[in-house]
Amino acid sequence: MGPYTLSHPQAVATECDATFFSISSSDLVSKYQGESERLVKTLFSMAREQAPSIVFIDEIDSLASARSDQDSDSTRRIKTELLVQMQGVGKDSEGVLVLGATNFPQNLDSAVRRRFEKRIYIGLPEAHARRTILELNLGSTPNSLSADDFETLARGTEGFSGSDIAILMKGALMEPIRELQEASFFRMEDGKYYACASNAPGAVELNLSGIKGSELGTPKVNVDHCSTALSHMHPSVCQGDIDALLEWANMFGSE
Repeated sequence: MGPYTLSHPQAVATECDATFFSISSSDLVSKYQGESERLVKTLFSMAREQAPSIVFIDEIDSLASARSDQDSDSTRRIKTELLVQMQGVGKDSEGVLVLGATNFPQNLDSAVRRRFEKRIYIGLPEAHARRTILELNLGSTPNSLSADDFETLARGTEGFSGSDIAILMKGALMEPIRELQEASFFRMEDGKYYACASNAPGAVELNLSGIKGSELGTPKVNVDHCSTALSHMHPSVCQGDIDALLEWANMFGSE
């Protein structure tokens, strides 16, 4: 778990042809007394009715952290109900699989931890996975990135998490917009204006405010945009975080 989860739990449900329930701790917490326990009970009841099913609880440590004297009555009741429902899975709940994800497995209540028969550490994405995440986050956005560009970016993002790469690509997608805002020369191509250098063929001195939206060409994201965004970023996961997760995995993880 680092995060301790499958990389895409919904893919498991698709592969198994199972009904998929995806929730976070905030979905099960209510300010009304007794409502949170009812939500937990209802969730598992629906999962049983629609078995085979998979219940995926994201950030489960927020819902089932280690119990302490500082816990409110409501918090204790939620944990108790969750334990009761998870205890039933595999017995009177045949066909229901529970998956949990957390970046902080060491904060899990020990009883909840024991309910998970498999505790799997999934580390930071390797180069081929980082490339895939880069491509997915770029999506259908017009771009000029080559296969070699993606390989270079994948190598340059070693130590980045999936969410780090998503943030990186958001920054890269903003770079062409910044260039348009700062541009003082444009050229016409196929009836559209594109930002260009002052010495480019056909360059006309203009600024963005002087161009109609319908006349503005969609700029392509290039590798320089990605490199600029990368230069402003650092991995959010430090070696100390990884060491703590590996230590927990050595104590409680599954092969």
